Amino acid sequence: MCAQPVRHVLGLSGGKDSSALAIYMRDKVPDMEYFFTDTGAELPETYEFLDRLEGFLGKKIARLSSERDFDHMLMVKDNFLPSPNTRWCTRELKIEPFERWIGDDPAISYIGIRADEPRDGYKGKPNIQPVFPFKEAGLGIADIQRILAESGLGIPDYYKWRSRSGCYFCFFQRKSEWVGLAKHHPDLFERAKAYEKKATDGASAYTWSQGETLDQLIARATEIEAESEKRALRSKKMTWQEILAQAAEDEEDESCLICSL
Repeated sequence: MCAQPVRHVLGLSGGKDSSALAIYMRDKVPDMEYFFTDTGAELPETYEFLDRLEGFLGKKIARLSSERDFDHMLMVKDNFLPSPNTRWCTRELKIEPFERWIGDDPAISYIGIRADEPRDGYKGKPNIQPVFPFKEAGLGIADIQRILAESGLGIPDYYKWRSRSGCYFCFFQRKSEWVGLAKHHPDLFERAKAYEKKATDGASAYTWSQGETLDQLIARATEIEAESEKRALRSKKMTWQEILAQAAEDEEDESCLICSL
């Protein structure tokens, strides 16, 4: 009996590292399958960049999604918002659709964690073997910049005001990034506020931004922007490569691993 062929898969988040890895691996693994797990709460810039990346790779990116959306899961969870300590969104909306797509097939999952990052990646089903090409090759943020620059793709537009990919209501956003969301996507900011209000009305003390509601946060937007003014002024003079380097410095080791692949 012939052994079942191994699938080679690479998850894309719409962020710099997974995109650079897809470019890096394109000619190394011809039968690579690319996928994006769509929570339904992604930024428009993410979809735009994935379309460009799909054209560069010359292959379709499989768009995976949960059988139930965030709204349904929030209702099931009694309006208890996900948080850094209770990341049900990662499990329900990212990991489970990925594992369902793989099924019982033997697979190698290529993960874009750099050599200069201290974290590990996805560890789940035993039939899915994670590998870390950037770590194995000793490639860091400067190499990711080079790969993206040489490809001509650049980076998603959200890096102008945000340091990572992920849902528009991601609880790992800095307070200044919430202000950025309100400026660039006021409709999404209002939706995030509505989720938060529903949660707090339901006796959940958790808010998206630690220590205050989004209404309280946006009320002091001027103060928040003043605190990051030096960074903002410097960013205006940055090349996109320097913006990526700054984003790498700002990364949270505790961020959702599969969300930032």
